[in-house]
Amino acid sequence: MNAVRAMRGKAMPYEPIVKLPGALRVPPNLADYAAGRAAFTWEAARAELDGLPGGRGLNIAHEAVDRHARGALAGKVALRWLGKAGAVDALTFARLAAESSRFANALRGLGIGAGDRVFALTGRIPQLYFAALGAWKNRSVLCTLFSAFGPEPIRMRMALGEAAALVTTESLYRKKIAQIRGELPALRHVLVVREGGALPEGTLDFDALLAGQSDAFEIPPTDPEDMALLHFTSGTTGTPKGAVHVHAAVIAHHVTGKLALDLHPDDIFWCTADPGWVTGTSYGIIAPLSLGVTSIVDEADFDPERWYEILAREKVSVWYTAPTAIRMMMKAGADLARRQPLPSLRFLSSVGEPLNPEAVRWGVEAFGLPFHDNWWQTETGGIMVANFAAMDIRPGSMGKPLPGIEAAVVQQDGDGALTVLEAPGVEGELALKRGWPSIFRDYLGQPERYAKCFVGDWYLTGDLARRDADGYFWFVGRKDDVIKTSGHLIGPFEVESVLMEHPAVAEAGVIGKPDPVAFEVVKAFVSLRAGHEPSEALAREIMAHARRRLGAVVAPKEISFSPSLPKTRSGKIMRRLLKARELGLPEGDISTLEAGS
Repeated sequence: MNAVRAMRGKAMPYEPIVKLPGALRVPPNLADYAAGRAAFTWEAARAELDGLPGGRGLNIAHEAVDRHARGALAGKVALRWLGKAGAVDALTFARLAAESSRFANALRGLGIGAGDRVFALTGRIPQLYFAALGAWKNRSVLCTLFSAFGPEPIRMRMALGEAAALVTTESLYRKKIAQIRGELPALRHVLVVREGGALPEGTLDFDALLAGQSDAFEIPPTDPEDMALLHFTSGTTGTPKGAVHVHAAVIAHHVTGKLALDLHPDDIFWCTADPGWVTGTSYGIIAPLSLGVTSIVDEADFDPERWYEILAREKVSVWYTAPTAIRMMMKAGADLARRQPLPSLRFLSSVGEPLNPEAVRWGVEAFGLPFHDNWWQTETGGIMVANFAAMDIRPGSMGKPLPGIEAAVVQQDGDGALTVLEAPGVEGELALKRGWPSIFRDYLGQPERYAKCFVGDWYLTGDLARRDADGYFWFVGRKDDVIKTSGHLIGPFEVESVLMEHPAVAEAGVIGKPDPVAFEVVKAFVSLRAGHEPSEALAREIMAHARRRLGAVVAPKEISFSPSLPKTRSGKIMRRLLKARELGLPEGDISTLEAGS
C-alpha cells in the first residue's frame, strides 16, 4: 500500500535526493532545464534528423537504420541480442538495414503495401526487429502484440486493425492464431519463424522468404503524417482503442531519448520493455536506433540474477525498466545487486506506473544511483514528463515537462470549459497542449472517441495529478476505471465480457486492487446464474477460463462472489462502488444506485 499512499497524499514529505559523487560523470544532454526549455523548438529538433534523400519526406526506418548504415556507423552494433538458451547475435546497423530491406521486398512481393497493417506477435527475437523496420520502409503500418496475450485479445485487436499480414512464431501460431484465423477475413498472409517443427499449413516460412529477397530497397516518398504505428490501449467501456501514430513521431522519440533518457553515442542502453507494448517500440527500437546507440535485447523472461549478470557483462550504462521489475528486484534484496560490480551503469530510469519513493531510494542503496521516473501514455507516443539527469529527484514525483511540452493541471466545468489550476498542490486532470510530433492522430475508426480527448488545444490525459510550487508534477490516480498492472493498461470491459462467457456467470464487475509489486491486480466480482453455488472450485474454474481466453496478464487474480452487483438505475455496474467497498473507502454519491444494490 506504500505506492498508493505516495500517490494520494497531498503532503510532499520526501526531501530531494542529491546526486552522489560520480553520478553525473557524463555531462548531461539537458544540463540546464530552464535554458533548455527556453531555447527548444520542434523545428530545430526536426533538423537533427536527415529526412529521406532528395527531400522525399520523413520515414522512421531511414532515421533509425538506413542513414547510419550508409555512414560511419555501418559496422557499429545496433542491437546485441541475448537468446534465452545462451545464443548471442550482434546486429550491426548495416545488417539491420539489409534484413529490413529484405522484409520490405517480401511485403511488396506479397502485395502488402502502403497503409496495410502488419501485425507482429513474437517474443524478443531478431526477426521482430527486421519486420518492424521493414514494414516502415514499405510504408506499411506496424502493430506489435504482447505475446502473453490470450487468443481473444489478439483476435479483437487484429480484427479492429484489419490485419493484412502477421509475423509470428511456430509455437505462438499453434497456440493462439490457428483457432482464430478463420475470424480474421482481412488476414492475407502469415509469416512464421520456424522453431524446429513443421511449417503450419497455410503459412509462409519467414526466414526462407527473406533469404530469397534483395537486401536493397529504396524507401518510397513518405509524408511525415503517413500512418506508421497502431498501438492498442484499453478503455473502460467498449473495445480497445487503436491509437494512430505517424512517421513524424520519430522526432519526439529522438529528442526524448536524448533529453529524458540522457542517451549519448557511446552508451550501452537496455530498455527491458517488450516491443508488444508502446514503450518497447518507442524506446526499445526507435529512439536508441535513431541516436545511433547500441541496445541490449534479452529474449528471456524476468529473472533477477540474469538481469544483474546482463547489466555487468554487457556494461550497460543506461537502463530503462518498469516499477514492477524494480519492486521484484527489491524483494530479491540489495545484496544480490552488490555481488555484481556495475562500474558502467550511470543512469537509471523507470516508466509504467508511479514509482514509489522507497524504490527510488532503493536504487541508491543497491546501485549508488536513484531511479528517475517519467510519465507518458500510448496516446502521447513519447515521454512527456521526466526526472532529468541534472535534476534533483523528489521521490514519488513524475518530474517536469520535457522541453517543447506544455503541461497543466486543469478542471472542466459542467459546460465543458477548462480552467487551468495555477495554485500549487491542487488536484485536477493532467492536460497537455497540442503541438508535439508524436501525439496520436486518431483512434482508428472511432473519431467521436478521439474528439472527446480534446478541449480546444488541450489533450486531456484522464490522469489526475497535482503540481508543486517548484513545477514538479505528481500522479494522483486515474480518472476512469482503467486498471494499471505491471505497467500495462487493462480495460475492465474486456475482462468482464470474457467472464460472462462462462456458463455459471450472470454478471461481472472488474476493478484494480492495490498490490505492492504489480501496483494493481485485476479482481473480479461475479454473480452467478441460477443453479450454481459459490465455491473455491468454481472460482478456480472461472479464473482458468479467463486465463485461457485472455492470457495470464489480463485475467483476474482474484474472484469474489456476490448475490448481486451494485448498479445504477440505468443498469450500469458501478465499479467505483465495488472498489470503495473492497478497500474500505468512502462510497461517495450513491444517489443513482439501483434499489437493493
